[in-house]
Amino acid sequence: MSDNLKEEAARSAVALVEDGQMVGLGSTVSFAIRALGERVRNEGLEVRCIPTSLDTRIQALEQGIPLTSFEEVQSLDIAIDGADQVDPELNLIKGGGGAHLREKLVASAAERFVVIVDESKMVERLSRPVPTEVLPFAWRLAAEGMKALKGEARLRTARGKAGPLITDNGNFILDVDFGPIRNPGKLEREINEVPGVVEKRHIHRAGLRGPCRRQGRGQGHKGMITFKKVKIGLVTLVHTAPE
Repeated sequence: MSDNLKEEAARSAVALVEDGQMVGLGSTVSFAIRALGERVRNEGLEVRCIPTSLDTRIQALEQGIPLTSFEEVQSLDIAIDGADQVDPELNLIKGGGGAHLREKLVASAAERFVVIVDESKMVERLSRPVPTEVLPFAWRLAAEGMKALKGEARLRTARGKAGPLITDNGNFILDVDFGPIRNPGKLEREINEVPGVVEKRHIHRAGLRGPCRRQGRGQGHKGMITFKKVKIGLVTLVHTAPE
């Protein structure tokens, strides 16, 4: 997928942002951050944003986007993020950016959740390793728990430094390979029961509440999956249901 198409998709998502809104920014939406910055500078768009990672925060500040926090606001009008895989039932696997817990909190506070994906992310069955945020104290315990679920857990390592990747919350990430996922809802519940798990970014649509729809402009273009009203499960689940 070319950068031109990625930018086009990002601009389509950012076009949904309205003046005066509170906006959540995901960890893998660089093109959207740039597009939003352009609207702030060129249109005088007034928004305040909560980023889901330190990297997103830095990018937003560089673009001149005003930021806020949950100390100041407790609800958002819209949140924009990406996904690693999407199946025909709109189940998602997310977490490649490593901002698991903060993504969940931002999505849960948003009235509307917009997920940007391209055709390379659309699959018949979810199969990517599931990113799972775990407590450093219990990462090995959690990895053993994944074995019981027939998952092969790999501790994510950092780039540019030796050792494991550390999330913005001071946790580790296990990328757990379950092979093709036949029952996303069942796996969701089972992973949530594993001791040491903090946040897992496999999103099962069956429990989602509120209308959802797809947007796209044909083959070769990115599409957007939008969730009008987002609720999050007790620990890990973004829940949205069909109309």
